[in-house]
Amino acid sequence: MGKLSGKVAIVTGATSGIGRATALLFAEEGADVVLTGRRAELGKTVEAECRRRDGRALFVQADHTCSEDCARVVESALQAFGQINILFNNAGIVTKGTAESTSEEDWAQTMALNVTAVWRMCKLVIPEMRKVGKGVIVNNASDWAVVGGKGALPYATSKGAVALMTKSMALDHAAENIRVNAVCPGDTFVDRWLERGYFEHSSPVTLEEALKEAAAYLPMQRFGLPEEIARAVLFLASDDSSFVTGHLLLVDGGNTAQ
Repeated sequence: MGKLSGKVAIVTGATSGIGRATALLFAEEGADVVLTGRRAELGKTVEAECRRRDGRALFVQADHTCSEDCARVVESALQAFGQINILFNNAGIVTKGTAESTSEEDWAQTMALNVTAVWRMCKLVIPEMRKVGKGVIVNNASDWAVVGGKGALPYATSKGAVALMTKSMALDHAAENIRVNAVCPGDTFVDRWLERGYFEHSSPVTLEEALKEAAAYLPMQRFGLPEEIARAVLFLASDDSSFVTGHLLLVDGGNTAQ
């Protein structure tokens, strides 16, 4: 029996990175997994990977900035599996910029996906969790949810909002046995770290360059891995954390301890 046997979990933004790693781990631990994302081909691939781990899985293509898509995800989960026990709000974007350089479009897009979509999914699943008498919500925040982030004002602001949304919802629903926590990853190695701009370069960087720069400012001298963040999410989603709610779990290799 896995830690999530008999549970139905929704994982948003599950086509790559932390979302994919978490969906696969949830499947290994016995959960029925509903995974979402914008990229259908990648989503179907992750769905198949979950099933190869002896889990039932369903991919639902969705843009979580669209309220109709969020509602369709929840309805699809209920139609396929009958209930919802776990929600991992992982879908999000990283947006660089200062107060002056951030455009209206970038600000609105960041808040729509990183904040409003999280609230919207919680609003939809909490009544379903109440029906079964318990539930767990894990929000993906960031180490920049608890400390400032230079040159990433819209992103840090959005993740700070997720942190306080998490605490407020935890208080609102603790008596209903619905736990709400957030995982706060530090720099995690996903493909976007090699893209233009993430290390203030004008062109994409190599893996060797990325790792060298990470070693210069991260206490553990490396990025985290998506699988390491997934294990923290599993802890918060499982009964191992049955007396934990309203918590921000930092998984940042010591970055915020500096």
